[in-house]
Amino acid sequence: MFRPLKTYQVVVDLVVAAAFLAVALPLEFAVGDVSEGSILGGVTIALIFAAALAIRRWSPPIALGLAWAGAVVQMSLGRPPTAADVAIFGVLYATAAYGTTRVYWAGFASAVFGAIVITIYLFSASIIGGGDLSPRTISAAVALLVAAAFALLLAWTVGALVRTALRARLNREAQEVAEADAAIEQERVRIARDMHDVVAHSLAVVIAQADGARYAAASDPQVATAALGTISTTARAALADVRVLLTQLRHSEPAGPQPTLADLEELYAQVRAAGVDLNIDVDPAPLGQPPASVQLAVYRILQEALTNALRHGGGAPVAVTLAWHPDRVALEVRNRLRPGHHPGESGHGLLGMGERAHLVGGHLSAADSGGDFVVGAELPIGRGADL
Repeated sequence: MFRPLKTYQVVVDLVVAAAFLAVALPLEFAVGDVSEGSILGGVTIALIFAAALAIRRWSPPIALGLAWAGAVVQMSLGRPPTAADVAIFGVLYATAAYGTTRVYWAGFASAVFGAIVITIYLFSASIIGGGDLSPRTISAAVALLVAAAFALLLAWTVGALVRTALRARLNREAQEVAEADAAIEQERVRIARDMHDVVAHSLAVVIAQADGARYAAASDPQVATAALGTISTTARAALADVRVLLTQLRHSEPAGPQPTLADLEELYAQVRAAGVDLNIDVDPAPLGQPPASVQLAVYRILQEALTNALRHGGGAPVAVTLAWHPDRVALEVRNRLRPGHHPGESGHGLLGMGERAHLVGGHLSAADSGGDFVVGAELPIGRGADL
């Protein structure tokens, strides 16, 4: 029934209604005689139409009702159409542009029915006054009906076009908001995945080194010193990676340097330094430089799989197999699980590895196999490799 309006819209509508009333009142006085009833009727009609014009955007149904009320009063007093009737066009426009579906079609019906009423009202007076229904009179009536219907429907149609434009703009804005939210969510997932890959692996290495140093400190201080050095190096590298990720989170800046295949040796060294017997088998080797996205995916998947091996393998040997085929790379990480330990299927690590694989068009599997936990993935290379 009532639409929320901004302050400037209310002010504009009131100013327009006041200006309309200032023009319509003198013209109403000029119509008819100078009797008190005629003047009062003219003032009433002008006020009703001005009120309809003032609230046309705030409440289109009430404005439409006032417009019909003004027309009924005008016809009941036998007054001819005047400048005050121009307000009807503004009301029909508002019903189409701002009204509900019911008001929208009520405005359309009012335009059609109003044209018929105007034609009957004007020509019935001439017939009652002694006119005849000659072909000429009928032709004039038809012409008036067409002209009135065209004028009233034109105002309604313009409002309908504005309604369509407003809805299209709202839909476009909603789509832009949805796309922005999706982009933000995607970026948050990416940063969370990178944060998990960096922090989880580094903390696993630090924990393994700290546990080893604690047990070895009493018998071999040099082992404890070496472990503390590994902890320090790993923590510093993790801190640098975390700072890069936080910078991306705070500012819309390009991503920093990403790990490549050249960084795998450092990753293997960290795992071996944590006391894991790590066996690496690369056959066949890459024939060229794989795409950066594939290199990053391979690094992150191996990083998370080795992190799980540190957590759940209890220092058992870990076998890493990489096979660089012309069109794809296949990798596998196999480690024996400690009794009672199993990487959670819904954990962030397995989820992140799966996302890494899907991002480059590959697939990943992770499951028990005869007491071993096996992570396997195949990532397409295609023509993206620089051979």
